[in-house]
Amino acid sequence: MKTFLQSILQTIIWTVLCGIAYPVVMTVIAQVAFPDKANGSLITRDGKVIGSALLAQQFTGSNYFWPRPSGCSYGTGGTGIAASSASNLGPTSGQLQTNVMNNTAAFLSGNNLPTNTPVPADVVFASGSGLDPHISPDAAQLQVARVAAARGLNKDKVRGLVDTYTEQPQWGFLGEPRVNVLLLNIALDQMDPRKPAKT
Repeated sequence: MKTFLQSILQTIIWTVLCGIAYPVVMTVIAQVAFPDKANGSLITRDGKVIGSALLAQQFTGSNYFWPRPSGCSYGTGGTGIAASSASNLGPTSGQLQTNVMNNTAAFLSGNNLPTNTPVPADVVFASGSGLDPHISPDAAQLQVARVAAARGLNKDKVRGLVDTYTEQPQWGFLGEPRVNVLLLNIALDQMDPRKPAKT
């Protein structure tokens, strides 16, 4: 009976400490120290949430930069819940080869590029999560002419905007240079307010 009571007491103590006290303390610290990140890096416009800097959104118009393909329809799925998933297609998959060929053709055609233009891998392959918000600077620069023409903007000005929103590797050596598509498109709208952000 003594051992039984001790086990009950231990369960109660550790449940309170680990299940209630620790999460509450960590939540308070996070909200005080970095509330933006703790709340999902949400981006608002006119008081309305339009997205998160951590999640890709689908942009299809010629006047916007396009994100990388998504194996999960950018988590929309019609359920209201952002689902993260890859395509699970292996390197010998015929479907994967077809997807890559279609994505390549669509990117080249959509950006009026010659058919022999080298295409960055991130515009033909989906990311592992399907929600990666970044593309490579090369992928963004290849879209500059299309976006500038659709908006009637100077190409050098749009190219400069891409350079401004190119993030360098973390601490100078972790990862690769990258461009957050949502942040870039929002900045593009601020440069050309005639076309507000629609995804």
